[in-house]
Amino acid sequence: MNKEMFDALEDLSIEKGINKDYLLDAIEQALITAYKRNFNSQENVKIVIDEEHNQINVYSMKEVVEECFDPAIEIEVADARKVKKRAKIGDIVEVEVTPKDFGRIAAQTAKQVIVQKIREAEREIVYSEYSDRQGEIVSGIIQRVERNVVIVDLGKLEGVMTLNEQVPGEIYNVNDRIKAYVLEVAKNNRGVPQMLISRTHPGFVRRLLELEIPEIYEGLIEIKNIVREAGSRTKIAVYSKDPNIDPVGSCVGPRGTRIQNILNELKEEKVDVVEWSEDPVQYIASALSPATVLAVDIDEENMASKVVVPDNQLSLAIGKDGQNARLSAKLTGWKIDIKSETQIKGGE
Repeated sequence: MNKEMFDALEDLSIEKGINKDYLLDAIEQALITAYKRNFNSQENVKIVIDEEHNQINVYSMKEVVEECFDPAIEIEVADARKVKKRAKIGDIVEVEVTPKDFGRIAAQTAKQVIVQKIREAEREIVYSEYSDRQGEIVSGIIQRVERNVVIVDLGKLEGVMTLNEQVPGEIYNVNDRIKAYVLEVAKNNRGVPQMLISRTHPGFVRRLLELEIPEIYEGLIEIKNIVREAGSRTKIAVYSKDPNIDPVGSCVGPRGTRIQNILNELKEEKVDVVEWSEDPVQYIASALSPATVLAVDIDEENMASKVVVPDNQLSLAIGKDGQNARLSAKLTGWKIDIKSETQIKGGE
């Protein structure tokens, strides 16, 4: 290694924030491997990097023995004392074995190590920068789709959206810009940071609400719960301690204007915003929106309820394939059994 290489190490430690001793240790280990590979050596070697004189030396570590049977790892006393005057049996002596052209190999190896360590350091910087973004919304350009996995260019790193995190029915085309929810930032098996993203997670809707509804962002309206069957329907329970604030009206806005951007982002998905209440009767009735509820009878011990709706509202209350009732039960935490007026009068 020449002076320029040592100077480059110094500059790197400052510019990239990579500890120089860490780089030198990595180069030493790589040089040991390079020496053994290039010179077919089985010796136990030690690399000494002399920055002051801009040189690298290779030493073979040999045990001092009375009679040598394996020259790769042993040295007889007489020969050992040429290296170390007071060497005795059992000592380990360092015998220089630096090959003539080792400087060229050392320079090539050092360059490879430096490039690798720079790449690792840059990856670590990106990981540190993005690792705390879990739960945020990010926006990027779809780069490619591989085996049902959508890869999104997010700038310094890739977003990976697996099939489970994709909304059923949504089409993902290359070069489309999309928004997604950050599940996790992790390193793949090559150590490259990746952002695992989702468009199905309820947190995606929560963050959209925080971005679009100032009262939610400011904490004047609290999101109590969100349940979702992505691509189909979402139910959101909201609440405000301030009696002057209508939490549902504030979220929806006149003619739905305030929630329109969220609906646009969720495309065909229906969104029900309902008011949370400490009173389970009121909360369950609200949760079944858009259906009208006539009565709610609750069994607190079993967290179960019986709900009566008008005959013409039964299908709406239950929903297609039971979806409205199912999501309402998840939203409230109560079992919900829905009956029509006629069924109740008939004793069903």
